[in-house]
Amino acid sequence: MSSTAKRSAKEPNRGPEASKDLPEGEKPPSSRTKTPLLHEPGRAGYIPALRSAVGEEHWNDWRWQLQSRITTAEELGRVLPLSRSESVTLRKSLNTLRMAITPYYASLIDGKDPQCPIRKQAIPSLQETLIAPSDLLDPLHEDVDSPVPGLTHRYPDRCILLVTDQCGMYCRHCTRRRFAGQNDQARSPEQIDACMDYIARTPEIRDVLVTGGDPLTLSDDRLEAVLSRLRAIPTVEIIRIGTRIPVVLPMRITGELCAMLKKYHPLWINVQFNHPKELTPEAAGACAMLADAGIPLGNQSVLLKGINDCPYIFRDLNRRLLGMRVRPYYIYQCDLSRGIEHFRTAIGKGVEIIEYLRGHTSGLAVPTFVVDAPGGGGKIPVMPNYVLSSSDRKTVLRNFEGVLCVYSEPEDNRSRCLGSCKELCRRSAPEDREGIPRLFEGNALSIEPKELHRDRRRTKWRRDGE
Repeated sequence: MSSTAKRSAKEPNRGPEASKDLPEGEKPPSSRTKTPLLHEPGRAGYIPALRSAVGEEHWNDWRWQLQSRITTAEELGRVLPLSRSESVTLRKSLNTLRMAITPYYASLIDGKDPQCPIRKQAIPSLQETLIAPSDLLDPLHEDVDSPVPGLTHRYPDRCILLVTDQCGMYCRHCTRRRFAGQNDQARSPEQIDACMDYIARTPEIRDVLVTGGDPLTLSDDRLEAVLSRLRAIPTVEIIRIGTRIPVVLPMRITGELCAMLKKYHPLWINVQFNHPKELTPEAAGACAMLADAGIPLGNQSVLLKGINDCPYIFRDLNRRLLGMRVRPYYIYQCDLSRGIEHFRTAIGKGVEIIEYLRGHTSGLAVPTFVVDAPGGGGKIPVMPNYVLSSSDRKTVLRNFEGVLCVYSEPEDNRSRCLGSCKELCRRSAPEDREGIPRLFEGNALSIEPKELHRDRRRTKWRRDGE
């Protein structure tokens, strides 16, 4: 289904020559005899027939899945019944962010349900062409906080390394839609060199998140080249990988990949399951392989209107994720990226979901709801309020049932730095005291926003007095 190797509906086998979308250095799967499909385009049986026609060897080969992604309205029309108006709508919306759906993920779509949560995450809609007044091209200021192309340094001790713009599938709610899928290529060696040089000469960076695009679309060799260079930097302690591959392309998780990743511990992986329908046996198997390789797994869901904006969906999702050894880590409020306002809920919906989860399921299954602040402000946790009032003697709390209780403070309620605590405080860097800690530690009496009118008045008075 790659645009580089068009075939008729009767000849679904993509063949080894369609290698445009393969990672650099990867070879396509071996050729097979073309098997004609007996199903008409748009019928529900197309994907099962495709799987049968190409055989399990191809179907379970992640390279075949990647090069066979559904990328056009014509190809999608073979999988789902599309009206002429839907085809026109699809072509218009593809001008905002390309479509690429693996046959595996397409097999999860319920073709009879226009509200199918898999369909809504994978297939463009006309709503993506509508730009809301609040929409931003780079809402998180990743490009603004980028000292070199491909790297964002926002938090003092962490950075983001964007190694490719290719994904297994282009999610319709993508926050990086400004560049995702533009070239379906990894960053050049020269760009990676510049990123590594910056990390090496910035010793405060101890935690690097490798993301993209999706870094697991790289070949094992190319990904290992990145990981080995990071691990060789003495000041880098933690390496993380952000990926959606176990969700949309679980056959990418191979024994060879896991054996390679094990060499670079401590290494963590965060995935993005947004709905229980994505928790298939294939996805569970991929997560099990990663967990068996000693890699801690976290899940970062995005709160999406009409897909998962329901506390009972999240409770089911998170409970089942724990059974797969994936810890629910974050629920993200949908960002202000262009063309995705139709996915955004009120922030209050996320607070409501946490309210329902707390006390009604294991604490391990209760993630942190965060708003990634526009303008590069970073992740801000937004939670229900459980502290109702406090004094120097008592703090009034409520539990998940609405029961009020009082906690008695100790007679001596002042903490003091002692022993090793003093040494840790002495060694802490100045950036550790940014923001509110400056007030706690007596390094500032107040923190004022920029551009205060009062501050401009004082500046004018000083100038006038000179």
